[in-house]
Amino acid sequence: MEKKFRRPISEVMLPEIVDGDGDIVPIIADGEDGDLEDIDVPDSIPILSLRNTVLFPGVVLPISIGRPRSVQLIKDAYRTDKIVGTVAQKDPDTENPAFEELHNIGTIGQIVKLLEMPDGSTTAIIQGRKRMVLNELITDNPYFIARVRTIPEIKPEFPSKDFDAIVGSLKDLSLKIIKINPNISPEASFAVKNIENNTYLINFICSNTDIKVQDKQKLLEVNNLRDRGFMLLEFLVQEIQVLELKNELQSKVKSDLDQQQREFLLHQQMKTIQNELGGNPLEKEIEEYRQKGETKKWSKEVKNTFEKELEKLSRLNPAAAEYSVQVNYVQTLLDLPWDFFTEDNLDLNNARRVLDDDHFGLDEVKERILEHLAVLKLKGDLKSPILCLYGPPGVGKTSLGKSVAKALSRKYVRMSLGGLHDEAEIRGHRKTYIGAMPGRIIQNLRRAGSSNPVFILDEIDKVGQDFRGDPSSALLEVLDPEQNSTFFDNFLEMEYDLSKVLFIATANTLSTVSPALRDRMELIEITGYLVEEKLEIARQHLLPKQLENHGVKSEQLRIGKKVMEALIEKYTRESGVRELDKKLAKIIRVTAKNIASETVYDPELSDNVLTEILGPPKFIRDIYAGNDQAGVVTGLAWTAAGGEILFVETSLSRGTGKLTLTGNLGEVMKESAVIALEYLKSNAELLNIPDNFSEKWNIHIHVPEGAIPKDGPSAGITMAASIASAFTQRKVKKFLAMTGEITLRGKVLPVGGIKEKILAAKRAKIREIIVSEENRKDVEDIKEIYVQGLKFHFVDTIMEVLELSLLKQKVKNPKNISFE
Repeated sequence: MEKKFRRPISEVMLPEIVDGDGDIVPIIADGEDGDLEDIDVPDSIPILSLRNTVLFPGVVLPISIGRPRSVQLIKDAYRTDKIVGTVAQKDPDTENPAFEELHNIGTIGQIVKLLEMPDGSTTAIIQGRKRMVLNELITDNPYFIARVRTIPEIKPEFPSKDFDAIVGSLKDLSLKIIKINPNISPEASFAVKNIENNTYLINFICSNTDIKVQDKQKLLEVNNLRDRGFMLLEFLVQEIQVLELKNELQSKVKSDLDQQQREFLLHQQMKTIQNELGGNPLEKEIEEYRQKGETKKWSKEVKNTFEKELEKLSRLNPAAAEYSVQVNYVQTLLDLPWDFFTEDNLDLNNARRVLDDDHFGLDEVKERILEHLAVLKLKGDLKSPILCLYGPPGVGKTSLGKSVAKALSRKYVRMSLGGLHDEAEIRGHRKTYIGAMPGRIIQNLRRAGSSNPVFILDEIDKVGQDFRGDPSSALLEVLDPEQNSTFFDNFLEMEYDLSKVLFIATANTLSTVSPALRDRMELIEITGYLVEEKLEIARQHLLPKQLENHGVKSEQLRIGKKVMEALIEKYTRESGVRELDKKLAKIIRVTAKNIASETVYDPELSDNVLTEILGPPKFIRDIYAGNDQAGVVTGLAWTAAGGEILFVETSLSRGTGKLTLTGNLGEVMKESAVIALEYLKSNAELLNIPDNFSEKWNIHIHVPEGAIPKDGPSAGITMAASIASAFTQRKVKKFLAMTGEITLRGKVLPVGGIKEKILAAKRAKIREIIVSEENRKDVEDIKEIYVQGLKFHFVDTIMEVLELSLLKQKVKNPKNISFE
């Protein structure tokens, strides 16, 4: 029986072995590819069948010879030219295979040494030289002799990065297998590292990798050396995955056993130590709790409850399930700050400086905080206000909380309410349950370590509701200044004073906040920023912060005012500055890369470099479209990202008076169009058009950008002006925009989002705005900087709107609107 010499792979991979005569026989072949070709192969050679291995060209392999005729074959060949053909059996279990039971492709080998082993067996050390294919059998007596034809190796003709990458990966994976396989000696890596020739290396790894004989035969039959290497790569990856899984499983089992043994030994040692010292660690733990309780600053009621619960804990069996719940309860009582309050910094100038340093604008919020500080300074005691900051994303609502805490020298905690739909998250679970814990209000106070922190209730408009309760109803007690001094948590089962906590809630919209909850909070609207404000925020806050975060010095990147304005207007469209912050970070990362790679660049950012980094402008500013066409009127809209201008277009065509509305309009907006048309029908004589003006013409009202849903009543007067302009063919006043709700009586009602709409109008170069008389107070509340350069017309009726917006002059090439 011929088989691979049975010794560990670590020995097979060693660089050399010593035969019985003391000669050193290298088992790692290396050299040039021509060395393998340099051998004369006769037409017919003896064929040695291999049972459980495959010989590859260039590989030196010890093979144990067991079958009598194979022993004779080896000895005969060793006495002559030492050339044999080695071919793997198709079925390794066959003892004496026929010629047809051998694979067709094998390797021509040269016997390097013949060894007589101490147990009487014979071992031949054979080096593979060339691949061959069996042509025909000459004789099978006393052993197989066949005609063969050599097969050349197909190698890359030119230096190939692809082939070099495959060889490098093979070497790395082989070294990794040696490292993670505990059955392979680390010294085996010596063999892989010291083979320089790619052909020798690939064949050596093919021969020694731990895969099936049939897979090795597939590798041998691949003519292209690159393809053979790629196929081998797949086998090695699979082997690594199997080894890593085995190691992970073994490590896990070992770790579990070690942990169990360790715990057992520790318990035994603890018992021995306790017996020697005569003490009980549980009693010591309870005594520690009692000592902490004596120094705790809390009310008499809480102290009595604590002592009662501690006494109950001392009577419980540690093995009982209730013991851990009781320990958790006692620890919670000790960890809560109760009557401990941090001292407020009542320096108003310092508070204003801190708030101004961290945030630009937001004057109303800052003034409210300073008012609270002033009263505290005068009176010495005051219930904290409960504020709700609402406005579009990215305007600084959440981050303002940190600045307030810093200004007051208070602790800061933040609780996200987004997606919260379980009342127990607010009030906690009753401690009768295993794993019970207090609600998140109490948990955050425990983390803060004081009973008067600045507490941010983030995203209060996104609180959910389901069968587990309504968290917004639970928040009513938290956010009511008259009730939160006796907030009841289900886990504590006693009242906790939240009246000194400064709660600041944040929301993007108030429409989803329950009316009862809104009523309990001071609502402060934080609107979007002007371009000028964003410019100052970027220069004073965002740019210095990002430079520091990326390790770039201020002199290594300078962004001028014009470039910063281009960045704001052409690459962001938002009310806040969150997207602007991301764009600045992108610019600074590119700068950091240039600095790190020592690339020459201009520290002064230009428009061209800005385009190279961020690509073409993402947004084109809404611009007033002109008044050359009848029926096109500019309106103003509010979105969650700020204000926008929109165009209402009216087109007329001969028909029967059909009204068509397009542009992805909501129901309320469609109703506004119907109301506008009906009002104009009933007051047609005021516009000098017949009462039946709509009976002969189909009316099509369209609001562009149809992919964007639009709704709300604020486009009512815009639609009325658009229809009137279309039928009269009168020009609309230049650089005029309007917003307001319309009624069937022709009244113009007030709308919301005035500041955002004004900002949108300024961006679009609008000069005059028509709004409801009842919106006058909203305009007057706005800072002068926002309304500078704008003229406002406050109206009560739609006829005032039409008189202001429609000129006597008709458009160029007016359409002939006849009513006959």
